[in-house]
Amino acid sequence: MRTLRLAVSALAVCVALSACGGQEGAGGDTPTPTPTGAQPVTSPPSPDPSIPPTPTDPADPTGPVLPPPPKSPGAPSASPPAGGTTLTGTVTAGVEPNCLLLDNYLLVGGPRDVLTPGAKVTVTGRVQRDLLTTCQQGTPFLVETARRR
Repeated sequence: MRTLRLAVSALAVCVALSACGGQEGAGGDTPTPTPTGAQPVTSPPSPDPSIPPTPTDPADPTGPVLPPPPKSPGAPSASPPAGGTTLTGTVTAGVEPNCLLLDNYLLVGGPRDVLTPGAKVTVTGRVQRDLLTTCQQGTPFLVETARRR
C-alpha cells in the first residue's frame, strides 16, 4: 500500500511539473519573461553605427575580407622565392617542450641535432602561417635545410 501511495505522489508531481513547463509561450504571441525578468531575443540586434562596416569579398558575401598581416622588418616574404627563405640567428627554447624559435619563428622540422637551444644556425624553408601547433608562440617556419654557423 505504501508503494502505491509513493507512486501516485510521484505521478502527481510529474503531471504538475509538465503542466508548468507547457505554459511557456502558450498565452499567445507575447514572450514570457525569463526568471531574471528579461525578454528573450527574437531578432538580431541592429548594427552599432559607431563601428565601421567590415568589407566583404564580392565573390563570397558570407565572410569578411581580412587584410594581410603586417610585415616586420627583416621578415621573410609571404610568398618566398623558389629557393625558399633563409633565416640566420641563435636558436632559443620555446615555452613548451620541444619547441624551438629563431627570431620569433617557430622551427618546424629540420635536423634536431643541428637545431638545439643556443646554436647559431642558418636555416632555409618557408613560412606556413596556417599551421596549427602546440607551441603557442612564433610563426611556423617549415625548415628544409639547417646548418651551424
